[in-house]
Amino acid sequence: MIARPTPKHGPRGVTLLYEDADVLVVDKPCGLLTMGSERDKSRTVHAILNDYLRKGNPKSRHRAYIVHRLDRDTSGILLFAKSEQAKLFLQSDWEQSSKSYLALVFGHLSEPQGTISSYLAENAAFSVYSTPDPAKGKLSHTAYTLIKEQKGLSLVSIQLLTGRKHQIRVHFSEKGHPVVGDRKYGKNQASYPNLALHARSLCFTHPVSGARLSFQTKIPELFGKLVGSFQLPDH
Repeated sequence: MIARPTPKHGPRGVTLLYEDADVLVVDKPCGLLTMGSERDKSRTVHAILNDYLRKGNPKSRHRAYIVHRLDRDTSGILLFAKSEQAKLFLQSDWEQSSKSYLALVFGHLSEPQGTISSYLAENAAFSVYSTPDPAKGKLSHTAYTLIKEQKGLSLVSIQLLTGRKHQIRVHFSEKGHPVVGDRKYGKNQASYPNLALHARSLCFTHPVSGARLSFQTKIPELFGKLVGSFQLPDH
């Protein structure tokens, strides 16, 4: 089933797509962290949702539980739980969820459809890379379909078959097609202020009802500005 948005007075800074007694689904803008870290204490989606659930009462026991993350510069769908039990179910069932992304990458793809697979590892500088050594990396799969080519850019629809850190960005960069606006894994990106990577849709099993819930977001204006109009396959 497709769950309909039910926000009344939503959290400030993110778009609330759905809320019930057990889960929250939001649309995260580019530039906002999912959660804080020791290196970065800036405003996060997690903090925004905690404030929203506590309704101004810092002693409230209500809180949001992180199920998964998006990079700071990636926009799109994020799922949060409202209890530890719901979080644990969603994380244990995460491989059964369906996650689609939209990305703009540089260059002409020799194969309009395919799957990029490699073992991904992270170095001391927090950069992710592919390694031939299965003992060092985690096997990762990124399935893609070309939607449109325009002015040296390729618009691709992506099914994330595994969910590793920076997976999409690294896989396309190592193939010679970095994501537009990726300053970490691409070169000469100064003319593109935002990363053209968007978590477009998510389908998952509800932790209590067992129903399959599906959500889709609006596509950021950046994509249309760079490649014009396009038609996307339904998920």
